[in-house]
Amino acid sequence: MINHQILVVGGGLAGMRAAIEACQATGKGGQRLDVALLSRVHPLRSHSGAAQGGANASFGNAEAGKDDNWEKHAFDTVKGSDYLGDQDSIEVMAKEAVPRIVELEHWGCPFSRTPEGKIAQRPFGGAGYPRTCYSADKTGHVMLHTLYEQVTKRRIKVYSEWMALALVRSAGVCVGLVAMEMLSGKLEAFRADAVIFATGGAGRLYQKTTNAIINTGYGMALAYWAGVPLKDMEFIQFHPTTLYGTNILISEAARGEGGYLYNAKGERFLKDYAPSLMELAPRDIVARSEQIEIEQGRGYENAYVLLDLRHLGREKIEERLPGIRDLAISYAGVDPVEQPIPVQPGQHYTMGGIACNTWGESELPGFFAAGESACVSIHGANRLGGNSLLETVVFGKLAGERAAQFVQSKENSRKGEQDIQSALAGAQSKIEGLLKADGTEDFPTIRKEMEVTMTEQVGIFRERSPMEKALKIIRDLKERYRRGCLRYHGRSFNQDLMRALELEGMLDVAEIVAMGAVAREESRGSHYRLDFKARDDEKWLKHTLARFTPEGPRLEYSPVTITNYPPVERKY
Repeated sequence: MINHQILVVGGGLAGMRAAIEACQATGKGGQRLDVALLSRVHPLRSHSGAAQGGANASFGNAEAGKDDNWEKHAFDTVKGSDYLGDQDSIEVMAKEAVPRIVELEHWGCPFSRTPEGKIAQRPFGGAGYPRTCYSADKTGHVMLHTLYEQVTKRRIKVYSEWMALALVRSAGVCVGLVAMEMLSGKLEAFRADAVIFATGGAGRLYQKTTNAIINTGYGMALAYWAGVPLKDMEFIQFHPTTLYGTNILISEAARGEGGYLYNAKGERFLKDYAPSLMELAPRDIVARSEQIEIEQGRGYENAYVLLDLRHLGREKIEERLPGIRDLAISYAGVDPVEQPIPVQPGQHYTMGGIACNTWGESELPGFFAAGESACVSIHGANRLGGNSLLETVVFGKLAGERAAQFVQSKENSRKGEQDIQSALAGAQSKIEGLLKADGTEDFPTIRKEMEVTMTEQVGIFRERSPMEKALKIIRDLKERYRRGCLRYHGRSFNQDLMRALELEGMLDVAEIVAMGAVAREESRGSHYRLDFKARDDEKWLKHTLARFTPEGPRLEYSPVTITNYPPVERKY
């Protein structure tokens, strides 16, 4: 058994920021806490590195943003969330934004600069001011490297290429987890006084997604199986500009720098949907507008619209959007200096996640969550661009800080060994069962059917009958999963085995998304019902909680925290 005081699962921005904060705390003997990081991939391969556009903070450095402040950032976020975001958490994020970005700068993060040498800021959708701090269009990449340098500097132990398999609770407290080393295939028990999950989103539930192959929502499933509810999972964000054919992200920075969207008639069609903000409307509005244009025959090949950057000029594109240009040339054969980029909506972000408070505390003592895998409920029904990178460093820090406080308050004891060993034996039995199974079902086929079902029936536009059909299909797939068999039976780096394990969790998370969407009889943010087109605050100004039962998810509801911003109609 491997022992650490705090174990962080997930090597992206939220996980590394949590580990950095936790390891700065000291125990009763004056020594720093023993903190370790366990990651499915090497931390520098984490999906955080794919984030392009930037992180919001109300510096007021842009010429048009001199009057910006944290209250205006908070209001834009509340409005963007379609009033489902918890306003106390949103206010914490907005207040913490500037110090967290300054901290990153002092750690060496190479942000782009204004002519005066200040951190440069660009406009992003749904924001009243240009407040998105950026490093060209590779902001997530540079932030990831900056934090990894800090992890290395602090000599935090990193278990790279390990896969968490089970969260362990004993006497109502989280005591550790079971994980598999991918290189050898061996299983190991980890005992910890506190566990922090920062395992990313669930984009791979969908066929068309910007998410990496590792973004399966499996961390959410592990928490759910351990009795921690998942919150607001029906709210799935669809990004309006993903590259046609591959769904690689084309950053909102392209529109923030002045890009236009055109339909097949050559019209900037956002004038009919969000006339005041046009291409800088929130993502849910732009994505729906594009889909309407496509479905009503005004898209190209009934599949995409065009993102035009040509008027920005070569110099600006090469300076501020070099990554976008590289992606368009490499994956679409289009140079945006000379031709528009074909784009379509694609799944991008999971607004819901592991239910936790501002400090990352879940209902299970000793278990914390941060980043996209968590639902602090700052995004509500729709996330504004630039708030996710900010969320990772704000709430990663807070989760690490609170986890350290939790450990400091505990007696120095090693409880739960028996339950950990039992969980280890259970995981080993499960692995052996999969390796020896001779069933008739193929796991990749099941996964593909799930992805197609979620894309076609629980997508941008939703309606009861198709979603109920999706629920039935998902439940049938869960039954078929039990009859599945592996194609490969080796131990070292058995991706077939790991994806089969993840698939079990993905099916449960997909069921929760569909159940929550069927139950929520209104349209709010990214959740747009064709049979309930209006937002209904009287009945649905509340959070969805999904709890595990052997019979399937049980839905409950909890109130939304309102502080300074009473809900009003959302217009742009």
